[in-house]
Amino acid sequence: MFKQAAGLQGLLKDGSRHYTGLEEAILKNIDAVKTLSKMTRSSLGPHGMNKMVITHIGKLIVTSDAATIVKEIEVQHPAAKMVAMAAAMQESEAGDGTNFVLTLSGELMQQAENLIQEGLHPSDILLGYEKASQKCLEYLDSLVCYSIEDMKNEEEVQKCIRSVVASKHYGNEDLLAPLIAKACIYAMPENPKEFVVDNVRVTKILGGGLTDSQVIHGMCVIRGSETTVHNVKEAKVAVFNCQLEAENGDTKGTVLLKTAEELANYTKGEEETMEKFVKKLHDTGINVVISGASISEVCLHYMEKYKIMVLRIHSKFETKRIASTLGGAILVRMDAPTPEEVGHADEVYTTEISSTQCTIFRRDEVDNRIGTIVLRASTINVLDDAERAIDDGVNTVKNMTKNSAFCAGAGATEIHLSSQLQTYAKTQPGLDQYAVERFGQAFEVIPRTLAENAGLNAEEIIAKLFSETAKSPFYGIDVEDGKVKDMKALEIYDSLECKSWAIKLAVDAVLTILKVDQIIMSKPAGGPKPREARAPDLD
Repeated sequence: MFKQAAGLQGLLKDGSRHYTGLEEAILKNIDAVKTLSKMTRSSLGPHGMNKMVITHIGKLIVTSDAATIVKEIEVQHPAAKMVAMAAAMQESEAGDGTNFVLTLSGELMQQAENLIQEGLHPSDILLGYEKASQKCLEYLDSLVCYSIEDMKNEEEVQKCIRSVVASKHYGNEDLLAPLIAKACIYAMPENPKEFVVDNVRVTKILGGGLTDSQVIHGMCVIRGSETTVHNVKEAKVAVFNCQLEAENGDTKGTVLLKTAEELANYTKGEEETMEKFVKKLHDTGINVVISGASISEVCLHYMEKYKIMVLRIHSKFETKRIASTLGGAILVRMDAPTPEEVGHADEVYTTEISSTQCTIFRRDEVDNRIGTIVLRASTINVLDDAERAIDDGVNTVKNMTKNSAFCAGAGATEIHLSSQLQTYAKTQPGLDQYAVERFGQAFEVIPRTLAENAGLNAEEIIAKLFSETAKSPFYGIDVEDGKVKDMKALEIYDSLECKSWAIKLAVDAVLTILKVDQIIMSKPAGGPKPREARAPDLD
């Protein structure tokens, strides 16, 4: 009953593994986070490089969006997974700044490794990092350079989201920012704090270029009408999720028809049932019907007779979304809806975009307005990348409704925080002052990476930035000509809410990993290993 092995191995099952100490646990974890950070760092900023990710099912994704890259590569290492989860949480909370979280986490780990190799104990590093992070958030609140006053002013909103879009889709920010601003302002309720990101929809239509994109005031569905009715004003909409056809019996039967009269009367029962159902809809005032299932030819015939517009939608998610947009309920019975279940739209009309039949639902209710950006591009990859840029822009608008403050972008805020924290470190008496200083130095990674990705001399840029930040905290890198300029004058801003969340989440992940001094792995569960999907041949 007693195991022969001594120590921890004697306590665990055969096949269990454990790693302990500086070399095996702490430094291995640091190395894993640094590797993950290094991978996404080259995608930071306007000149960030794209990554080609091929998923386990062979889907090809070309993007510079760190959240998408980390989600698709399925990180397995526990320490790196913590940082990936912090990045996912940043995406959930702020909708942008995931690359900032990964890059800062990797640099903080690099600085911690240097301190450990110099002989500093991890507890001193933890103490210094905690102290520095609190001070850093205090400094951040004092670096506000712009606050948006009117959420419904298109120019102001554009100004705030232009730099966010440029970091993902550089060169197209002047094209996409007005579209995002227009759609967000249309979907903005009376109380901006109630703004819902899902009220800004994106419909992707292949063909044309990004310049052909437009904003539609309403919801756009890539489906045409099944009847000849293509435009309905003051629409009353019934949304069905059941088959609109006569029910067949469970058993198969053979019907023998002997005369022409029998043949004529055979479908009379179904026709009477359908006419009764459609007439009931018409009497209720329903003039648009949306079905998430099949519709019989007989039903369509009577819908045409009573001049009812019919749309057949195969996606249950889209059906549900339309019902909630129009303020109606989804019906699972073949009967006329009650007044509470009826959806309302100011206008429902069919139009053609790039040879694609689309139906627009326009609803001007103040608290439930929908803005749809119809995106046009020549390839699926460009459409997907533009959609991610729009998603970041819309989330920045959402952040504005929580906190209207903005700080200077293009590395200006980070270099000022770095300078302030290194000055603050000199006032600390204990050994943790080294950790505070290194925490400050870690912020240099953002302007350095922006400069490197733009092909500039990073060391020269950092020296100029430190020189200028002593005069004003708003000096950053202009990647177009490689000069250090006042970002407030150039109107390049970063959301303070987004920056604050990114720093908090990066520091939390780093502190959690640095507190680990032992890794204990149980024996893997038995059973055959899952078959690995074969990667597609790229030759």
